[in-house]
Amino acid sequence: MVVKRTEKESKSKMKMSIFNTLTRKVEEIKPIKKGEIGMYSCGPTVYGRAHVGNMRAYIFADTLRRVLEYYGYKVKHVMNITDVGHLTSDADSGEDKMQKSAREERLSAWDISKKYTELFFEDEKELNIIRPSVVCNATDHIKEQIELIKSLEKKGYTYKTSDGIYFDTAKFKKYGDLAKLNIEGLQAGKRIDVGEKKNKTDFALWKFSGEDEKRDMEWESPWGKGFPGWHIECSAMSMRYLGDNFDIHTGGIDHIPIHHTNEIAQSESSTGKKFVNYWVHSEFLVLGEQEKMSKSLGNVINLDTIKEKGFTPMDYRYLCLGVQYRKRLIFGEDVLKSAANSMQRLRNKIIEIKEENPKKIELSKLSSESKKYLEEFKESVFNDLNTPKALAVMWNMLSDNEISNSEKYNLILDFERVLGLGLDKIKREEIKIDNKLQKLLDKREEFRKQKKWQEADKIRDEILAEGYVILDTGEGPKLEKSGK
Repeated sequence: MVVKRTEKESKSKMKMSIFNTLTRKVEEIKPIKKGEIGMYSCGPTVYGRAHVGNMRAYIFADTLRRVLEYYGYKVKHVMNITDVGHLTSDADSGEDKMQKSAREERLSAWDISKKYTELFFEDEKELNIIRPSVVCNATDHIKEQIELIKSLEKKGYTYKTSDGIYFDTAKFKKYGDLAKLNIEGLQAGKRIDVGEKKNKTDFALWKFSGEDEKRDMEWESPWGKGFPGWHIECSAMSMRYLGDNFDIHTGGIDHIPIHHTNEIAQSESSTGKKFVNYWVHSEFLVLGEQEKMSKSLGNVINLDTIKEKGFTPMDYRYLCLGVQYRKRLIFGEDVLKSAANSMQRLRNKIIEIKEENPKKIELSKLSSESKKYLEEFKESVFNDLNTPKALAVMWNMLSDNEISNSEKYNLILDFERVLGLGLDKIKREEIKIDNKLQKLLDKREEFRKQKKWQEADKIRDEILAEGYVILDTGEGPKLEKSGK
């Protein structure tokens, strides 16, 4: 029902910009190849169920892809699956997370990979995340990783220890530029116990299997039987599918000081070219004011937890869009409830509009008032993905009585291309109301008439706990199934 703009049409009015971690500046996106974007996202390590903190990063990457396509670019989005080589410490120590999980669940590492990869993509589907153009497993690209290590070895960037092949960071002069690391300070303050590493920042390219170690995942290599380090997979696979130099690399801010810093070092040392033009990172989701959500801390909440509390995956996606990607998202049931209320109001409004049978209107034929909102929405998302402002523009548009419902619905369909909230699929679902639910609805209506809003909200929460959300329509309250 909407007209897709070309890149030329969009660029005639405004530019698209993003915050580049490498330069610490918001920069205009200038693609390597006109009209096309190559984008790589660090995917999950599939040793356990992804939590909502993990999923924020993938909602961000999905939103960036949607905005790029909304602008008019053709996007090739590549994402890896880490199914080997990620040790319990990012500093190349500890046990392989896949092997550890396999032992604990009494499964093979291959079975663990299959199990949690499938769960990850089920969660992505529920969150309306568009599947990347290419999904690549580390274990399917061992050859490419070995070839990249051989290239680094030939150019003198590697050395051998008793437990593996390491990258010598002292030989890459730009090491630490992405994270603005004080390398001299790091080296001066390093502990004596750094094993056989020459420098504290050196990292493993290939790890040897222990003589008495039984591993599900290991391969022969020119240096001996073992498995690749964590960082080499992303360099090998991103360059395999996007070339030696590509446009955008995304991840979480926790990737900056080690993983992405190491990716740059090994990639640019091998090719002699700039690896990535724009490094884009999303902030943490935290519990309370400070505590990061992580599996190691045992404080994780996954999508099933949210649904068990009566919320929908779209409630969580709305919550993520309501906070700019470079700001911390403080997570809690109260903010999730606020997002759920907003989604409920939005569903309410769209159902109300759809019941008037809105007409299809080409974007170019919208009224001047509607075009103003369209331009404001584009300005918001094209300026460093300002999704909170974009949501505000949407709400202002929906409450503007000067705009017809047909124009509002066509704008909603256009905005949905970026928001991904499933707004194009919203429809009224008739639900048979039993006596218990009807009594709760009647009691809530009575409280609302008496302007006892707190009591009415408590009833709404009771109904939400039963698996339903309330749609307040002109014909009275209606019920719709929640994601429970």
